[in-house]
Amino acid sequence: MYSDEQWIEWFDRLAEDDHVVVDDFLSGDLYRQIMAFFSNAEKSDRLKKAGIGASGEFQIKSSVRGDFIYWLDEERDVEISGFFDLKNELIEKLRRFCFLSLSGSEFHIAKYPEGSHYDRHLDQFNERSNRQITVLIYLNENWKKGDGGELVIYKEQEEILVEPVARRLLLFKSDVIEHEVLKTNVSRYSLTGWLLHKPESVGYIL
Repeated sequence: MYSDEQWIEWFDRLAEDDHVVVDDFLSGDLYRQIMAFFSNAEKSDRLKKAGIGASGEFQIKSSVRGDFIYWLDEERDVEISGFFDLKNELIEKLRRFCFLSLSGSEFHIAKYPEGSHYDRHLDQFNERSNRQITVLIYLNENWKKGDGGELVIYKEQEEILVEPVARRLLLFKSDVIEHEVLKTNVSRYSLTGWLLHKPESVGYIL
């Protein structure tokens, strides 16, 4: 969907700053497909309360994390095949241009109800640390200041505020960037995922 030159520009920014923000990453048509899928998932009660931790460490703690999620499956969720095509393009370009040893991915859609948030954290688990790149695509049409739900990136003495406007992409290094989701004053929607490497000690060169 994008030229090699465009991918390289974004990856250069990711390598230099540990994160990159890309506006209008989704086409209008793909955005509408994802939102229709999201609406159907909500109506059919497929979104479940998210927890923290992996496997034996998994816990539900609303005081830490308040979102509801639905894990995506490329073979099952064919209604958003366009997203999976774009995700696969992203992975292929990262392998090609950044020499990353990516072996898989995991993605979900997420809804933060009014009044919810997610405390400051790093996208790694004690029992499993193979998340390499975090991928966030925001889906909040007509978001405006005061709606809340911004993501704060913590870098040394710097705090970077990312507004969750529709069709915006945020990529960052999962094992480097501490971040939090501020309290949202309206329902907040996103598509979130992680690009994985195996074994856990391989592929950390970006």
